[in-house]
Amino acid sequence: MELLNLSLAELQALLNTVQAEIKHRETEEKANAKKQILELAKSYGLSLDDVLSKATVAVRKPVEAKYKNPNDESQTWTGRGRKPAWVQAQLDEGFSLEDLAI
Repeated sequence: MELLNLSLAELQALLNTVQAEIKHRETEEKANAKKQILELAKSYGLSLDDVLSKATVAVRKPVEAKYKNPNDESQTWTGRGRKPAWVQAQLDEGFSLEDLAI
């Protein structure tokens, strides 16, 4: 089929036919995918609810601060991760971590 030789009406009809076929194939592929997913879940002994339920997420409670800035008690550090600048400044001045302990 040579597209350049088709009239506008023929091109629009062809477009409608193509769009309808795309929609039909998408519906078929989704149905097949759903069937495969359900079969796979069944083979592992899972129900549809098991597959769709959200996994429980462990809630972590915040870690308590172990150190505080003697110059500004609103600044604290848990002792985890990178040392804050105020901790490093205190250590550079000769303080130890034990001096900063809460």
